[in-house]
Amino acid sequence: MSTRRHFAIFTTASLPWMTGTAINPLFRAAYLAKDGDKDVTLVIPWLCLRDQELVYPNNIVFDSPLEHESYVHHWIEERIDFRPSFSIKFYPGKFSKEMRSILPVGDITECIPDEVADIAVLEEPEHLNWYHHGRRWKNKFRRVIGIVHTNYLAYVRREKNGQVIACFLKYANTWVTRIYCHKIVRCHPRSAQNGEKAFTKGAYYIGKMVWSKGYRELLDLLSKYQSKLVGLEVDLYGSGEDSDEVCESAKRLSLSINVHPGRDHADPLFHEYKVFINPSTTDVVCTTTAEALAMGKIVICANHSSNEFFKQFPNCRIYDNEDEFVQLTLNALSEQPAPLTDAQRYELSWEAATQRFIEAADINPHVPESRTHQSSRALLPAFLRTRKLKQNLEDASVYLHQALSGLEVTRCAFGAVPKTLQPDEDLCKDLGLAPPVNRKRLKFKMT
Repeated sequence: MSTRRHFAIFTTASLPWMTGTAINPLFRAAYLAKDGDKDVTLVIPWLCLRDQELVYPNNIVFDSPLEHESYVHHWIEERIDFRPSFSIKFYPGKFSKEMRSILPVGDITECIPDEVADIAVLEEPEHLNWYHHGRRWKNKFRRVIGIVHTNYLAYVRREKNGQVIACFLKYANTWVTRIYCHKIVRCHPRSAQNGEKAFTKGAYYIGKMVWSKGYRELLDLLSKYQSKLVGLEVDLYGSGEDSDEVCESAKRLSLSINVHPGRDHADPLFHEYKVFINPSTTDVVCTTTAEALAMGKIVICANHSSNEFFKQFPNCRIYDNEDEFVQLTLNALSEQPAPLTDAQRYELSWEAATQRFIEAADINPHVPESRTHQSSRALLPAFLRTRKLKQNLEDASVYLHQALSGLEVTRCAFGAVPKTLQPDEDLCKDLGLAPPVNRKRLKFKMT
């Protein structure tokens, strides 16, 4: 019997949308497949032309999945020093304007044939499963690993009635990740690995241009302390729904703040900057912070759990309050970054990130439970620790979620895009799927 493993990496976004959930899974797929000892499939959303025009920047659209696949492969091949041997498949998706996210349509587990269903990696498992109505992940795959990227609670707390919504979302996220995943791990960010350069520019920030990505916090800090930050120049790079508002807010400040369209962080123009300022706390582990450190820059960021991994690096300057932010920024502008050691470079590399992922995911099913999991089980009464009862409770939870996610009225009440229980005619045509009516008949016969 072959011991070769197959990884199917499902994610919630795709290039050319320059977001962490498009980029990190792509690098993960490439590096998992690097040694040729694993079969790797990256499963990304396919959008109809209308949604592509809403999501993808610079008027980039694709007429076919094949064209989109070619674009993604070309992008990654330009950024790594080996030829990746992973494949790409598409699942049908719809863009939600209200949630500013791509949501899966139909049963996306169908993208992987049963005979090769081994390890599923769900990038943003809560996002992929909010409205999941289909095959149970744990039944189809031997091992299901969820990788948490985004602090959705930080997003919703900014909205009206945010605390109430965040409380509900916390339990909903925990629910769907536990019933569908064997293991949950934190996001491991990618590294740019460009090394130190001669710096001719000051400070910058790069990220999707929506207020929740830290732009409001940054502009508030720069506005409040502009008398102390005289001479500071900050360039903002990003594209997003709040771009116009960010530009207007930046113009009202007397500081020199320039707003630019989004760019790839690997663009040579970023080599000239010395200081990366990132006040965002909505990422689990921020991709752009890891990239900036790998590029030899000084990084200024908030004392927050999302930045815990970066505290080990001398060039990461953490502030606890506004006064510390000002002082650290002024110091960074007058200092030079500490050179990265070989060990630090490795920690910021995708080789190290891939190894950490393999270890954290407990890919070997025979590995004993972690001490953390054992200790958490020990806190439960003996009758609740029985495997049978635990399985029955999980089965009941899955049944409840499937019942709720199968009702159009319930789906829409909780924010799903209307009529996304099954792919529509356009998505079926683009992806070569059976028409919606035939798919319903097929599902009825199978059940």
